[in-house]
Formats: sequence, structure tokens, C-alpha cells
Amino acid sequence: MEPAITYKLIKKEKHTGARLGEITTPHGTFRTPIFMPVGTQATVKTLAPEELDKMGATIILANTYHLWERPGEDIVKAAGGLHKFMNWDKGILTDSGGFQVFSLAKNRNITEEGVSFKNELNGSKMFLSPEKAIQIENALGPDIMMSFDECPPYYESYDYVKKSVERTSRWAERGLKAHQNPDWQGLFGIVQGAGFEDLRKQSASDLVSMDFPGYSIGGLSVGESKQEMNRVLDFTTPLLPENKPRYLMGVGATDSLIDGVIRGVDMFDCVLPTRIARNGTVMTSHGRLVVKNAIYAKDFRPLDDNCDCYTCRNYTRAYIRHLLKCGETFGQRLASYHNLHYLINLMNRVQQAIIDDNLLDLRAEVFEQYGYNKPNPKAF
Repeated sequence: MEPAITYKLIKKEKHTGARLGEITTPHGTFRTPIFMPVGTQATVKTLAPEELDKMGATIILANTYHLWERPGEDIVKAAGGLHKFMNWDKGILTDSGGFQVFSLAKNRNITEEGVSFKNELNGSKMFLSPEKAIQIENALGPDIMMSFDECPPYYESYDYVKKSVERTSRWAERGLKAHQNPDWQGLFGIVQGAGFEDLRKQSASDLVSMDFPGYSIGGLSVGESKQEMNRVLDFTTPLLPENKPRYLMGVGATDSLIDGVIRGVDMFDCVLPTRIARNGTVMTSHGRLVVKNAIYAKDFRPLDDNCDCYTCRNYTRAYIRHLLKCGETFGQRLASYHNLHYLINLMNRVQQAIIDDNLLDLRAEVFEQYGYNKPNPKAF
């Protein structure tokens, strides 16, 4: 039986650990490295699926925890699964909900069986185990599912992280056994271990022995510095199989995407581009631009003069600022469209740079344009 998810390595970049590849899913094949827009509630906030398709998105995320809360996995399953429910015929990946349990839920109690907690919406008692998480993801019907794991605080003690890693490995094995649809849904394992090299090695070894179709690096981009994240990636990605996709969870800043690719990562996701857009910040080839600032009230240029997205071809900074200041959803839509287009286009440039063996030159160019080389660089 052919696995639901397959990875093909096309080319390695000469000067770095970057790799150009293809991931094949039941809903299409897409090239990597890739940035995946996040649609937590089965929608990428303010944008239509047709717009995502037009800008070149080929796989998006939805969240198991939030869709379990509402509308419930049974409703999504009755609709024909997430693809039909949200009218998206390309790839979908669902997180297991593990991160949300540990970041949002209240009164958590972690046991070997799973996690008991209170629903942050209505206070009701809830329980999520590896088996329950997989059951929900099987019902939701994404192409790629994530194992249920614990994502401990990054600077937790060594002893705590060691116990957490061991439990996450046992949970991964239980989830693998509970998986009902391996012929059309791929289940990825999640490597944990915070900043401890030996624990990352232990986690990766445990998961690789279970032969998942793909592997995720979790527990990063949770408050540690960019330098610390790169340090962990330096010794973690080489632990993962070359013939399987590698996915760094929760990363969407321009510098971190390029630095992650250099270290061998294939897939990324983050709410960052749409979240900052709704707050009036956009990503441009000249760095971060806070379009809500008063200086742009009479600025009739596009957000980015090097961008050919729908927003930049048709609307000005002054108009978008006006909409955002008035609380108009259309302003949030225009800014969100631009930011996602920027990141998808950036990853297209990264792919070409791998083909041309000049990724470090592209990194230098983007970092200089974006302002990362300044003494106090702006984020994103």
C-alpha cells in the first residue's frame, strides 16, 4: 500500500543544508520549502479560498482543538470533511491541539492517559488523549495530521523536559496505533526536547523508529531567541530522515523562514502574517511597515513598490490606513492578502535560489532590504 504522504528530494543546495523537494498528498503535489497559511477555524481570517488559490497557496492549516470545540468534528465529518466543509480542494494539515491545550486551556492536569482541562470558552470539563486527538483528526479528514504531544515551556528544567519527551514518545506510539485512515491521511511525529541536544536526539530516535511519513520540530518559536532557535535546528534537523518532510511549527518571520530552510526545514506555518495585518502592520521588501501610522495618511503609494499582489496593484497606503483606522474589514483583508502573498512569493524565491545554489546571496539581499542588519532591526 502506498503511503498517503510521500516526499521526493529534488535538489540540495551546494552551500547550505537547504533542500528543494516535492510532497505528494491526496489533494495535490506541492514544492518545498513552503509556507502554509493558518486557517485555525477552517478559514484563513478575512480571506476566501479562491484568493488563497490565486496567490499560490497549496496547503493550509486548521486546528483540531478549536474545531473540536466548535462546530465539532461530527459536523465537519457529516459535511464531507474539512475540504468540502471549507471549499478548499488542495492540501490541509491539522495540528493535534496539543499546543492549544498547553497554551490556552485552564486548570490542566497531565497524566499518562492524557490531559484534563477546562474549556476556555465555557468552562466545561474536557479531556484529550492521544487516541481522542487522532479520532478527531480522522473525522476532520485532513491530508496531514499531527501527533498529540506535550509542548512544555522552553526554559523548563531538564528533568521535566526529559519526562515530557518520554511521555510524548509513548503518546506518539498510541496515536499511531489509533490512526484509522493511514491510506489517505498521513500522521506526522513531533520532535520535542526544548534546547537540550540529548533530549532532542532521544525524541527524534524514538519517533524515527516508528516510521512516520513526516516529522515536525515542535517546541520552538515559543519565546526563545532567534539565535537559540537556530542553535537547536542545527543539531535537530540532521536527526530526521532525508526521505521524509521536515516541518518547523509556528514560524513565519522572514528571517526565521530563510534561516530554517538553510538548516534543512521543508514546511512552515504561522498566524503571524494575518495577525499583524489585522493590527495594521505589513511585510514589505523594505522591512516592516506600520501602515496605521499617521505618516501614511497622505501616502498614495502601494504598500510595497516591488510587489505585484492584488492589494499593491489596486490600493494605496492612505486608503488602507483609512480602512484600518475605521475598523473596516476590507482593510484587514487587503493587508492580510498582501502579507500572505509576500511570504508565499518569498518561498518561491527561496526555491529558485536553491536551484541556482545562491541561497546565502538571497539571504544577504533580503536581510539588507528588510533591515535585519541594522543595530536594532524591526521584527517580522
